Amino acid sequence: MNQQTASPASASPQTALERGRHIVAQINPGLEEALAGKYDDLLPDFAETLIEFAYGRLYARPGLDLKTRQIATVAALTALGGQTGPQLRVNLEHALAAGASQRELLEVILQMSVYGGMPAAINGMNVAIELFKERDASKP
Repeated sequence: MNQQTASPASASPQTALERGRHIVAQINPGLEEALAGKYDDLLPDFAETLIEFAYGRLYARPGLDLKTRQIATVAALTALGGQTGPQLRVNLEHALAAGASQRELLEVILQMSVYGGMPAAINGMNVAIELFKERDASKP
């Protein structure tokens, strides 16, 4: 297994926020701005906090590559069930951007039927199928 991350914390003296922004730029450019536009008026610095903590402190850790971390995230969100559909969709996109294939993602969603139940897996499959169809339709 590849033990590198997309941006290891030890690579430079970057802050967690800078590391988080570097990772987000690879998998979802504009995410911080989108989050800020939606949440920061009500909860100042929410977007920056999420980018710093989730991406700069967790996703940037050594030990797992970005693709593996995204697959683990898809698995967890699937097992948690239908209420996580919007986050699952975003993280499916992130996993694809990190190099996961559609087949790998569908397989991990199916695997979660053992842990989250078949309804959770069906909900996950529906989110993935909708996303994949939209991506295919937008291709030239």
